[in-house]
Amino acid sequence: MTGNIFDTHAHYADHAFDDDRTSVLAELPSKGVALVMLASSSVEDTVRNAELANRYDYVYAASGVHPESVDTNPSDYLDTVERTARANPKVRAIGEIGLDYHYEGFNREAQIEIFCRQIELAEKLGLPVIVHSRDASEDTLEILKKYKPKGVVHCFSGSAETAREIVKLGMYIGFTGVLTFKNAKKALRALEAVPTDRLLLETDCPYMAPVPFRGQRCDSSMIAYTAEKAAEIKGLTTQEILDITMENGKRMYKI
Repeated sequence: MTGNIFDTHAHYADHAFDDDRTSVLAELPSKGVALVMLASSSVEDTVRNAELANRYDYVYAASGVHPESVDTNPSDYLDTVERTARANPKVRAIGEIGLDYHYEGFNREAQIEIFCRQIELAEKLGLPVIVHSRDASEDTLEILKKYKPKGVVHCFSGSAETAREIVKLGMYIGFTGVLTFKNAKKALRALEAVPTDRLLLETDCPYMAPVPFRGQRCDSSMIAYTAEKAAEIKGLTTQEILDITMENGKRMYKI
């Protein structure tokens, strides 16, 4: 069994884990999972994730609001994000933040404003950012070039060219179980363009389960299958990929 897994982006506060969250998290270390970073999508998520991180030695958290929450954020959302990050030493990033233009009716201006405010907060606190970008590569890249934050573009879905631009900025790129999908040619080309010292692996669980679990609820132990595919592309062993991405994640989150 492979070990030394760092799941750099997970959502264990998600309702998909409501029935068995405690047992799932308790069992992960026995399945080779050494570290987990909980990404937040809302103010409520930010608070819950900080509490979960305090409960488990191997779990850390990020504080932030997702672009899809622009219409539901309370007016003091930024205060809560900052307060949580300052109060809890296990909060090691601001995220997930970014842009999502996937669904009709998105508010581009509001998303950009919230994204920029949270990048500025991360800079003030000296924390990396976890960036979500879906169907918004051009605007995302423009903002990242402007601010040059430390951090990662997670669940990367852009082109190899965009990946190279992000790496040039000194950022990391995170890949999910999508690497194992049959239609993953674009993701695999992007992976080829990312040097191993800028590579992170993640589940985005409960979503994005790799083959052979596609369509099922994902958990952090399944990264082994994503690592196996990444290793094939990079000409390394699965364990080498897990060890490299562990060190990359620890470096970025200062763990």
